[in-house]
Amino acid sequence: MTSNDAVPEPSTDDSGRYRTLPSSVKGALIAITALAIAMAIYRVFNLGALTGYIFLDSQYYYIILTFLLPGAFIVFPLAPGAAGGWATWIDGALAIAAFGLSAVLVWYADPILNYGWEFVAPPMMQYISIALWLIVLEATRRASGLVVLCIVGVISAYPLFAGFMPGILEGTTESIPDTAAFHLLSTESVIGIPFRAFADLVLGYMIFGVALQHTGGGQFFIRLAFALLGGVRGGPAKVSVISSGLLGSMSGSVITNVLTTGAMTIPAMKRTGIRPHTAGAIEACASTGGVLMPPVMGATAFIIAINLGIPYRDVLIAAIIPSLLYFFSIFIQVDMYAARTNLKGMARGDLEPVTRVLKEGWYFLVVFGILIWLLVGANRETQAPYIATLLLLFINQVIPRHRMTRQSFVDFWEAIGRLFAELAGLLAGVGLIVGALAYQSKISTFAFDLLSLADGQVFLLLILGAVVSFIMGIGVTVTVAYLVLALTLAPALADSGLNVLGVHLFMLYWGMLSYITPPVALGAFAAASLAGSTPMRTGFEAMKFATIIYFIPFFFVLEPTLIMQGEPLDILVHVFNAVIGVAILSMGLQGYLYGLGSTARLGVLGYPARALLVVGGLAMAVPGDMVLGLSNVELATICAICTLVVYLGAWVMGRTAQEA
Repeated sequence: MTSNDAVPEPSTDDSGRYRTLPSSVKGALIAITALAIAMAIYRVFNLGALTGYIFLDSQYYYIILTFLLPGAFIVFPLAPGAAGGWATWIDGALAIAAFGLSAVLVWYADPILNYGWEFVAPPMMQYISIALWLIVLEATRRASGLVVLCIVGVISAYPLFAGFMPGILEGTTESIPDTAAFHLLSTESVIGIPFRAFADLVLGYMIFGVALQHTGGGQFFIRLAFALLGGVRGGPAKVSVISSGLLGSMSGSVITNVLTTGAMTIPAMKRTGIRPHTAGAIEACASTGGVLMPPVMGATAFIIAINLGIPYRDVLIAAIIPSLLYFFSIFIQVDMYAARTNLKGMARGDLEPVTRVLKEGWYFLVVFGILIWLLVGANRETQAPYIATLLLLFINQVIPRHRMTRQSFVDFWEAIGRLFAELAGLLAGVGLIVGALAYQSKISTFAFDLLSLADGQVFLLLILGAVVSFIMGIGVTVTVAYLVLALTLAPALADSGLNVLGVHLFMLYWGMLSYITPPVALGAFAAASLAGSTPMRTGFEAMKFATIIYFIPFFFVLEPTLIMQGEPLDILVHVFNAVIGVAILSMGLQGYLYGLGSTARLGVLGYPARALLVVGGLAMAVPGDMVLGLSNVELATICAICTLVVYLGAWVMGRTAQEA
């Protein structure tokens, strides 16, 4: 296998969703995208100190909105297949209106701030706000679909009928002009927390992710994973775990991750004997976990940082242990599955030497390391992605292997424009949810009522939070689910004495679980389409491989040492307990005992033995004292008894079978 055909380039064909742009329109998209990036660089690197002009915060956000909101009408058609004729005229008119009306807000940013126009706007600004409200809703529909539009539309209009709502939903009814003015002229709605996180942080990291893909970085990481692990037992499945974790961290999208890495790993898994539904399940689990893996983690992690008013590196550091526990569980389950089913790796002749892969792509690792150092070591989280991207593009043009041509450079800018248009449409729309609840001052009310409902029972409140987070994650993006819950549920959980950062990560995790949990399981269903397997069977198989992720959020929200909050020794002890517990739990899930083989040797006692291992693993991993009233020592003793009983029984029955 040569370096060129070892791993095919991931497919990024989105023609079914994005409009095919003529050159002139593509040029307009690239131009407004470049202007938005230029404004972001101007702010991030404090170039105003050199020019003598510094933007107001709100003015900067309006500038980003002005350049990127029109992209939603350029990139996404009015409806699938609606291209040409009247549809194009509507799209053009909406793009121009979005640009022009947002530009008015840029011009009037100073009086909006100084005269409190979000509450007492002049008539002209009220009319502009109403028009932009409708435009943002349409941009949200195009970027995220009808389900998200319905949620955003109804909640954003809540102040219009709040006076007629029952119970805790009752509020004061506001007029359309006043509500629209608050949505567009305040810093708590359209340009609220979601959009501010995008403009200040997410924008730069999305550029880096696109640059990595278009310079061959995605292909390099997959080639490296194949070279390192492709030849071991279950090699392609382990490659899926590693490569999907790396690429998912940068793309921030479960579905995109499945369709890119899965197009390569799933066929390779099937060729080595892994059943189609299992191959799809492994890829779905790994792709879902990628969004939870530092250093990028997608847009929601940045929103958590902005929401809590903490540096992003704090979120990054907190996410390290939970994400590694999750991938550790999947990885060893894959190894046990391969051992139990006697799967071999790929032939060495079909794999590239590691040295060749590193020689051709070493600079991707260097750039990735510099990005992490800038984030964690140099405390330059806003500037880090721009520096890393510039370095990556420079090296890419110096080294000829992946050097961009003129056309690939245009494609690179178009890909950024598409991504920005999608995120701007989504996050501006989601901001309307935040604005509506803030306008009615309902956030603290919801928190109080939830605490009352749980009657002070923290674990009951967590169960409620998990269920609601999961339901919210069905059919909508994790960003939408997280933001609604961060406003309503998070304060109640935090007020109950739980770690605040742990609470927000708890909702992020549970909001992601709908991607691998039937009946929705969008990530598993996407993987099933590539694997040629039954979607529901793939979804339930994914649940088995990802079992630990249903418990990890409870672990770290009850024991903050698992998110790096506490003394170093306590962190080490709890991480050790969690790792041992996860390993034993995984043995029970896969029915395989390291050193002895499959639990099938136990005959009819095989499934009870697996259940004992699951119980023992959970006992070891769960934080002591917090839930069951048992200490860590008592829980470890339960684990030891369960594990020793299973191992002793398997050993005795194995010896008996040999003597017979």
